Amino acid sequence: MELQERVYDIDDLWQLVSQAENADKYFELIDGELIEMSPPGWEHGTLAGEIYHHFRLFDPKRSLGNPTVDTGFYPADDRSTLLSPDVAFTRIERAPERIFKKWAPLMPDIAVEVQSPHDTLRQLRAKASIYLQHGAQLVWIIVPSKQSAEVCRLDENGDMQMESIGADGSLSGEDILPGFELKLTRLFP
Repeated sequence: MELQERVYDIDDLWQLVSQAENADKYFELIDGELIEMSPPGWEHGTLAGEIYHHFRLFDPKRSLGNPTVDTGFYPADDRSTLLSPDVAFTRIERAPERIFKKWAPLMPDIAVEVQSPHDTLRQLRAKASIYLQHGAQLVWIIVPSKQSAEVCRLDENGDMQMESIGADGSLSGEDILPGFELKLTRLFP
């Protein structure tokens, strides 16, 4: 199927991914622009799985919230943007009361993006800004090539701030997931 240049919304995207010829394709929307992504590689999938695993180990009964992988999230007031973080955590008080067959009409509290070889940090930081501007509180950008991470959050003025975490550092759940800590040495032994 040839993709035409036009402004898409989440309903258009659902129809697109529901077609058999697009079954193995990954898409996101940013301001109505359709972005096709390649499937994650082995390293990428392993790192995302490890982070999800640590979320589940920390909160096995999901009493604090719901971790997800590769789930589509969109701002409830913006149907032209849909992002699919590699891993996400949504606090129980913000999680939808029911499981949607389609995408969730909110941004997760924590969004995790694992850098793939085709991703630039600039692209991932732009996505981090979208997550944060629409309700996420933390974005972790995992940088495998440097065995490091960037933690993005908004400051009191609404500007995105980035903190670099080196290979010997840890990711914290902060106020979203109090007590959660993931040492980067668990991701990069």
